[in-house]
Amino acid sequence: MKIAVCIKRVPVMEVKFAIAKDGASVDETGLKYDVNDFDLWAVEAALQLNEKNAPGEVTVISLGPDAASEQIRKALSMGADKGVLLKADKVPGDAFAVAEALAAELKAGAYDVILFGKKSIDFDNSATGAMVGELLGLPVVTGVSKLEIAGGKGTAHRAVEGGVEVLEFPLPAIVTVDEGLNKERLPSLKGIMAAKKKPLETKPAQLGGAGVTVSKMELPPERAAGRIVGEGAAAVPELVRLLQSEAKVL
Repeated sequence: MKIAVCIKRVPVMEVKFAIAKDGASVDETGLKYDVNDFDLWAVEAALQLNEKNAPGEVTVISLGPDAASEQIRKALSMGADKGVLLKADKVPGDAFAVAEALAAELKAGAYDVILFGKKSIDFDNSATGAMVGELLGLPVVTGVSKLEIAGGKGTAHRAVEGGVEVLEFPLPAIVTVDEGLNKERLPSLKGIMAAKKKPLETKPAQLGGAGVTVSKMELPPERAAGRIVGEGAAAVPELVRLLQSEAKVL
């Protein structure tokens, strides 16, 4: 079975972000980067499928700057077989432009399954995987929390309001992975050393013009300082007054 996993280099979110001087991007000074969480779960899903359907091959593909090779190497250290970096100095905010570049790379791969994370934690578009499926003319199942592949077809579960939806689909297909499918494995020392010798091809991303661009970014306003209005029953009148004030504003 041939499996491709598309991953994205994203900033680690446990920091205080600043807006760059252009007013439309994040200041990257001091930021650390990692593989998008949802994409890590997609990598783990690919590795588990490969183990159950051996022999096979897992290829990891990422679009981004040279530094994104570090995130590909992480996936290789987890157990993926090879990587492809579609080099772009800047990742566009237009999901369709990214999808076109990924589809151009994927169409000749003859993959049985192409996995994406449900969304990236930076742009939060939740659109790239579905767009690639449309461009390649493949069935797409999104937001999957359970996945089985056998006999040339797949069965997927995804959460819906008040229940679970079960879907069956033929291969080849595209699947986007949601939280809850699995927990990614930690790279072993042996895996980290082996990843250095695994093939990682770099080629220019076939990016077209972006139809959607980010014109402005703003940080959320600072929260107002909290205050103690009283204790016990003595606090009730002030709380009622505050609630009434908020209701008038709304």
